[in-house]
Amino acid sequence: MGRVSGKVALITGGASGLGREAAVRLVEEGARVLVTDINQIDGEAVAKGLGSNGAFARHDVTKEEEWITATQKALEVFGRLDIVVNSAGIGTMNSVEDCSLEEWRHVMAVNGDGVFLGCKYGVAAIKQTSTSEGSGGSIINISSVSGLIGGHNLAAYNASKGAVRLLSKSVALHCARKGYNIRCNSVHPTFIDTPMVRAMFEDADDPDRVRQKLSRQVPLGHIGEPNDIAWAIVYLASDESKFMTGAELVVDGGITAM
Repeated sequence: MGRVSGKVALITGGASGLGREAAVRLVEEGARVLVTDINQIDGEAVAKGLGSNGAFARHDVTKEEEWITATQKALEVFGRLDIVVNSAGIGTMNSVEDCSLEEWRHVMAVNGDGVFLGCKYGVAAIKQTSTSEGSGGSIINISSVSGLIGGHNLAAYNASKGAVRLLSKSVALHCARKGYNIRCNSVHPTFIDTPMVRAMFEDADDPDRVRQKLSRQVPLGHIGEPNDIAWAIVYLASDESKFMTGAELVVDGGITAM
């Protein structure tokens, strides 16, 4: 029996990177998963690879009406919703002087508004099928070490991921106070070998040198793999973490220990 057998998850940004890896691991551990993403072609391919345990919904996380549609699809297709993984996100590298208001608003819309809406409508959907028995529901918000420590050229990204961190705590306390039996935690990765991070390398004059420089910043000596975060998500989705809410799960190779 898998670690999340019988549970249903909705994963945003599930067409690639951390979201895709989390979808695969959760299904391996017994869950059924609604993959959502704005990338319909890749998202449908991921869902198809999950077989009868997967489904897909095209989903712009910044649009409230699409959150309503996505959560309702999870309930209609699988009959319940237990887990929401807010994995969709974008990254930019600009200082407070170089960051335009347009860039700021775009990053905050995806990383901030998207997670807020995921929590809001995730709670509403999970409440419909969760009970006071067992571990209840779990909302897992993907923040970053950049939600814990600052970077001189990460003005918008720092702000958005810091918002995810404290929003998670607020949601956790709200659900506990209401007796909803829904937990909410944040995950804080460092550089992970995903398409988003690889794009940062490719934009550099010497991608290999940038990758090596980033690896040297990590005490363990290398950047992380998507699986490193996916297994953290499985833990927070499972009954193993039933007494954990409002917490920060840091998976960073030791960066924040320095």
